[in-house]
Amino acid sequence: MKYLVILGDGMADYRCADLGGKTPLQYAVKPNMDFMASRGSIGLVRTVAPGMPPGSDVANLSVMGYDPALYYTGRAPLEAVSMGVSLGENDVAFRCNLVTLSAERTYEKKSMVDYSSGEINSARAAELIKDLAAHLKSREMIFYPGISYRHLMVWSGGPADTVLTPPHDISGRVVGEYLPKGSGSEALLAVMKESSLFLQDHPLNRPAGDQRPANSVWFWGQGKTPSIPDFRDKYGLFGAVISAVDLIKGIGKCADMDVIEVEGATGNLHTNFSGKAVAAMDAFRMGADLVYLHIEAPDEAGHQGDTGAKVKAIEEIDRQVLGPLLTGMEEFGRFRVMLLPDHPTPLALMTHTSDPVPFAIYDSDRQADNSGKTYCEEDAAGGTFIEQGHELMEFFTKGY
Repeated sequence: MKYLVILGDGMADYRCADLGGKTPLQYAVKPNMDFMASRGSIGLVRTVAPGMPPGSDVANLSVMGYDPALYYTGRAPLEAVSMGVSLGENDVAFRCNLVTLSAERTYEKKSMVDYSSGEINSARAAELIKDLAAHLKSREMIFYPGISYRHLMVWSGGPADTVLTPPHDISGRVVGEYLPKGSGSEALLAVMKESSLFLQDHPLNRPAGDQRPANSVWFWGQGKTPSIPDFRDKYGLFGAVISAVDLIKGIGKCADMDVIEVEGATGNLHTNFSGKAVAAMDAFRMGADLVYLHIEAPDEAGHQGDTGAKVKAIEEIDRQVLGPLLTGMEEFGRFRVMLLPDHPTPLALMTHTSDPVPFAIYDSDRQADNSGKTYCEEDAAGGTFIEQGHELMEFFTKGY
């Protein structure tokens, strides 16, 4: 038996007036997702437990079968693992976004214009991070460039309990009330303010046309290295992970899963959808029992409030990823496919929520007859409900 998980990050949503009162999943043309719903099992799963932050870190840990209450230590240390950054016992990793803030002179009065600096090019971003680090000359805070706007700062001896806010949670808001609070906050804020002064005059930070400047860093998601049991030991399956996002790759590496790189995988609507499907098939042929295929594009569209891009992302997942894989996996005989988001990213809110998300499971050996059912939030609400998100993987691989 081969097992495939296709996770469309942030796909779930609320009803949208500009979609005629439908959710993006209800509005999108997605025949393969609807086939899974009509011939498989559908339901809702709570991937974010009460009291936990509704981030992709917590939610994907749950979907992979790890209880965040036991294994979650923060987002940044998972990304550090993916980036090959080793953390010492006293090191705390911080996610470091390059963001676009508005032009007010006083930092506290600026607004969060764009948490991604217009999805800045990785090469340009790396130069900005490198030059900022050289300018700061800090021996305690070390910066590591990542992909696009997503970077890392490691603070030797830094605090892990600072109160920090993800920048994608405050799009369009004045940042004053969301600045660092508690342990280490003064040092972090000082770096953020200095980065604003330095980056605004950087020669590489004068993008042409309608591109947005990367005029500040923003810290969040801090934590120390987690200890996660091997996926193979836990489920008896050799697993592989495909994603453009360091967070997901980091979880995979912590779980000793094979992490597969795909050329052209970007984390947005322009990602190499079909390349991920090909990579999944190759992974199965190379011996993987389970492939966890993560696609970030719907989440990015949700954070940007871009209805058309979110619908398009869902349709491209259906057309370029799910459809070819449903056909291709017949090569292996018996197989199961599970489709779900990690969390909702409602267009109206432009950030994550902790609402339960719809899942669909298709089993090549055991096809159901759910005539009239489609893959959407409303139809899934009439199916199985899984309260503990970390139990879903067990249900998918053993209990279904």
